[in-house]
Amino acid sequence: MRVEFQKTGEKRYAVSIWQDGKAVLKMDPAPGFDLLMPHDMLHFLVEQKLGLRRGIFGQIALGGTASSFSQTTSNNSNKRASARLRRKSAKRDKNLQKHSDDYDQSERATMICLYDWLSNSKNVTLKNRGKEMKINAESTFARMPSKEKDALNERKLAEIRSEMDELSQKWSSLKINESISLEWSA
Repeated sequence: MRVEFQKTGEKRYAVSIWQDGKAVLKMDPAPGFDLLMPHDMLHFLVEQKLGLRRGIFGQIALGGTASSFSQTTSNNSNKRASARLRRKSAKRDKNLQKHSDDYDQSERATMICLYDWLSNSKNVTLKNRGKEMKINAESTFARMPSKEKDALNERKLAEIRSEMDELSQKWSSLKINESISLEWSA
């Protein structure tokens, strides 16, 4: 599955997803624009690194839409077929979300990883941004099940920080209408 993050404006981005034999999924505009790294790109990275197979992108890989993406249809498709496809997707999304805590874990881990990345930055502005998140991050971490805490060990956090540095550099250098494509592997 190929996921494209496109900078569509000064403070806007879109996410498009291509899978073999399936309609393209799109979210435009996508929430959580950030000059350093959009929220959904961070979700992608965290879910991939922690092996969350039923987070946002795992649900999509399993045929869902994570209740966030819309299926793009060609001009030739009829309204009935499109409506049927939407109903089928909604049912699949409901089933996928019922059987997984990965989605919530992804939200918690994404917040912790962002806090960790900012707090470990050499840039004073980013470090201060991390300080603003400290109370919420510590509270979130304290409420996490021990299995989740164990997954976010120092080695894993360092690995994610390194990838965040790389992706942030690429994202920050994009001009409007340029994009980054990433491959999801299950």
